[in-house]
Amino acid sequence: MQVFSLPGPVQNQLMHSPDSQGYSPSVPGSYSHQTPAKVPPRPSLGQYNYSGSQNVSQLNSFEGPGQTLNRPPLAPFSGSPVQQTGPAPQVLLPPLQNSAAISSAGSFPPGATPPVLSNWQYSQAPTSQPLGFQTSHLAHVTGTGSPQPPSSLSGNTNPPGSYQYAASPGGPPLQNSYMKPGSVPPPVTQPLTPLHPPARPPLGPPPVSGPPLIRPSTMTAGPPNTQPLINSTASREGDATSAASDGAAVQNSYDALEGGGLTATPHPPAPPNVKMNRNVGYSYPALPPGYQNTSAPGAPGMQASALQYPDGSKHFHQPALGTNHLSASMGALNLQQEGLRPVNLLQERNILPTTLLKAPVPNLHEDIQKLNCNPELFRCTLTNIPQTQALLNKAKLPLGLLLHPFKDLSQLPVVTSSTIVRCRSCRTYINPFVSFLDQRRWKCNLCYRVNDVPEEFMYNPVTRVYGEPHKRPEVQNATIEFMAPSEYMLRPPQPPVYLFVFDVSHNAVETGYLNTVCQTLLDNLDLLPGNTRTKIGFITFDSTIHFYSLQEGLSQPQMLIVSDIEDVFIPMPENLLVNLNENKELIQDLLKALPQMFTKSLETQSALGPALQAAFKLMSPTGGRISVFQTQLPSVGMGALKSREEPNQRATAKDIHLTPSTDFYKKLALDCSGQQVAVDLFLLSGQYSDLASLGCISRYSAGSVYYYQSYHHKHNPVQVEKLQKELKRYLTRKIGFEAVMRIRCTKGLSIHTFHGNFFVRSTDLLSLPNVNPDAGYAVQMSVEESLTDMQVVSFQSALLYTSSKGERRIRVHTMCLPVVTTLSDVYLGADVQAITGLLANMAVDRSVSATLSDARDALVNAVIDSLAAYRSAVLSVQQPGLTAPSSLRLFPLYVLALLKQKAFQTGTSTRLDERIFTMCQVKNQPLVYLMLMTHPSLYRVDNLTDEGALNINDRTIPQPPLLQLSVEKLSRDGAYLMDAGSVMFLWIGKNCGQSFISQVLGVPNYGSIPQNMTHLPELDTAESTRTIAFISWLREQRPFFPILYIIKDDSPLKSSFLQNMIEDRTESALSYYEFLLHIQQQVNK
Repeated sequence: MQVFSLPGPVQNQLMHSPDSQGYSPSVPGSYSHQTPAKVPPRPSLGQYNYSGSQNVSQLNSFEGPGQTLNRPPLAPFSGSPVQQTGPAPQVLLPPLQNSAAISSAGSFPPGATPPVLSNWQYSQAPTSQPLGFQTSHLAHVTGTGSPQPPSSLSGNTNPPGSYQYAASPGGPPLQNSYMKPGSVPPPVTQPLTPLHPPARPPLGPPPVSGPPLIRPSTMTAGPPNTQPLINSTASREGDATSAASDGAAVQNSYDALEGGGLTATPHPPAPPNVKMNRNVGYSYPALPPGYQNTSAPGAPGMQASALQYPDGSKHFHQPALGTNHLSASMGALNLQQEGLRPVNLLQERNILPTTLLKAPVPNLHEDIQKLNCNPELFRCTLTNIPQTQALLNKAKLPLGLLLHPFKDLSQLPVVTSSTIVRCRSCRTYINPFVSFLDQRRWKCNLCYRVNDVPEEFMYNPVTRVYGEPHKRPEVQNATIEFMAPSEYMLRPPQPPVYLFVFDVSHNAVETGYLNTVCQTLLDNLDLLPGNTRTKIGFITFDSTIHFYSLQEGLSQPQMLIVSDIEDVFIPMPENLLVNLNENKELIQDLLKALPQMFTKSLETQSALGPALQAAFKLMSPTGGRISVFQTQLPSVGMGALKSREEPNQRATAKDIHLTPSTDFYKKLALDCSGQQVAVDLFLLSGQYSDLASLGCISRYSAGSVYYYQSYHHKHNPVQVEKLQKELKRYLTRKIGFEAVMRIRCTKGLSIHTFHGNFFVRSTDLLSLPNVNPDAGYAVQMSVEESLTDMQVVSFQSALLYTSSKGERRIRVHTMCLPVVTTLSDVYLGADVQAITGLLANMAVDRSVSATLSDARDALVNAVIDSLAAYRSAVLSVQQPGLTAPSSLRLFPLYVLALLKQKAFQTGTSTRLDERIFTMCQVKNQPLVYLMLMTHPSLYRVDNLTDEGALNINDRTIPQPPLLQLSVEKLSRDGAYLMDAGSVMFLWIGKNCGQSFISQVLGVPNYGSIPQNMTHLPELDTAESTRTIAFISWLREQRPFFPILYIIKDDSPLKSSFLQNMIEDRTESALSYYEFLLHIQQQVNK
């Protein structure tokens, strides 16, 4: 190892005390680590699913259409599914505020038969240190001793000893009693259950040339992996061989915390499915009407204005909804029959609304609906839930949820009380949709158990009134955040730790990215989320790995070079991650020096794998975030890759490599996840870099992927601004550390597949070492038991995380939806955007597990099946043409848009990394951004007015109408803005008015418009002000920065603009009208 001092004076000497920054990485040794081991042989590398979707296993063999998972329903049993085979871990129960704090470990109701889980066994994994943590490595560095354990925790008032949890004497073991002794939880992935049976023989070819849109014969019958998209086979995620090292014990323990793994005293079984409309509240006549409701209301509709706690929370007296009252109220509502109006798609060409499509409003009582969760946070594909799986199968529509759980909110009620009221059976958090039987008892809206109201909950901190638990903020807000007490911690909250890993090979230096990144970091150092405990560190690499000692007392940073990339060790580990506030001058010196340090480097090799291994070892004791910047294919050391792209086959759907070529990055990501480390990948490359393999490091560690194709500071300057803006957002946005998320639903519903960037631990607990406000998630569901006697069902997501300020918090969203018994009502409540978003996630899985052609066929079949079912089962009079319910009138258009999106398109040359990146976005983008990328928005902007404009912060934002994506809508005398999410095009017609060209573009005439114009000048004209205000407003609403390209008829980018004209025919894809004709032909068969 070589040691170098970096040039440059130090501004001043900062005293640094190791004691003040110490952080104890120890986890109580009593948490045993167990991983499921699968009996069948380990799958081949090709089976690792690119998509990041992770399924709960199917516990019995596939038997045919309509088969659902036989796993116990998730809602009532939410504890860790781990059955202890050894001694029970000792868990010290902290002082309990109320009886509700004692939870069940997901116990099976007495008298019920536990399900048999066959073919699975448990293996005890030894708890061992990750490879390379031997302290003898430190001997490589002269003069360094082994690190001393910290003596105190800066910024944490509680002594470490107060966080040691171990069992109360004589307490029952930490387990789920519904698991058979010796059995194991189901593995994480297995083939999906079919949403509906294949009902037709193989289809014929489409009526016109273009991409194949037919159902292949292999999809009409057979095992699940040949079923239509809704049954898409998923990868195996839960191999014992790829499980995290000793960090998984932490995760299983988190499962016990969030899921209520602390076993309660025996309690009577939850009551059977009580009719939701049965009025049992009148036995307590002295109570106000608010306590007489036993029906469960609804959940996602958080309006910012309604969330003002503690200043003032809206008060809601739950109406007495008896049997007659509820049905009468529901019958009096407008049932939105417009959603069922038959629309002949071949005749009604202008079906696109002129304003952005909004989520459908569930058909609930207004008092319930006004409390529902905001659909931007929590959204279901069907706002009317079918009562049975058979009814869902008939509808041929997917049932699932789309979540944006950590979204930035302008107002969020935060409850600081130490009493968090949860159902003792299923651990649901109390919410607006529970029922109060009287002042002292409430009924859970997920499992229907009757719970006691704790004494502390009787007092309302908002109104300062005793005896009104139904008016507390927790029961008035569908979105709420709790400050978690110590019961929700396994260790003191970790400090914010940020490690930056830079590629400094010759290729990387050529791009000039280091200048941009280091300067952006310098500008935003003070804005990094954190507190006085924030730590930061840097690693650079080419064919060797360079560490930077920022030790107190040094006059300048010191570079330590490790050239042994086969056995990476950490030199001077105590000085490589340092306190940001106490070492700011040294850090600034390093960031100023880095861009120039490697300008003369001729080293072309890239040892990304060893650099990531080193980063993992450095971060393991605390957890945190690794940000890695890479510019080429890794070429040496572990994780080295070879090019797999065939440039001549970019346009075909065959033999493209969507699966990882190695499991190195996935295994490392699982190790990271186990130690609460997330890895974010910034790929800045003009050459093929095998993002299918590299992306695994982020997908399974809950990180993010950023891709800047052909980044170069001189040849591609617009990418520089994009990187600057997106990196600033990335560095300064809020962040949650060591997080876990669980989604619960009413008894009878079952979640079977998850989509997003995370790793699934213990069946239904998502491990999120980092959680960010720009990440979206999706889940697929089935109706496991008939929802008879229920008028509503509820869904709840709970995100437990550590804030950058070191606070343990729980963010809860709850949504309520009605249950329906007729097919027409299912179609009435269809949310076409949510359906499209969920199908896109499923299609990514199918592309990886099968082929791109299979995914495309399955998307088309989803449209054919649903419209055929509507035609045969709902329409009383068969009409000519292609008829769809109004709620699904945009479904064919959105699916055609998906087929033309870079993730799924064929016949057009698409770089493999670009295709993979678009698939990453599909899996990780919240729905609103995914839809914008799929079906761009087109506006005419040369005639903007203030009519109907928005007024935001004294700015007037014009609101031009949306136009259909067809050249027919373009006029040569106009100017049109296309917003495609991550990119914008401003197309100027040849005969565009002179006033717009001069007063907005600032040039004298059409011919003077520059070829590479990407910015609008700020001119002192009304037209310029309006146009810039509108474009800025669009940009402000998303976390990424869309480049604006101003194009003319002869611009080379015109082809990209026209490619987004979804409704027009291209050389390789059908027009919208041709696509409808094809759908009609198949529906009428």
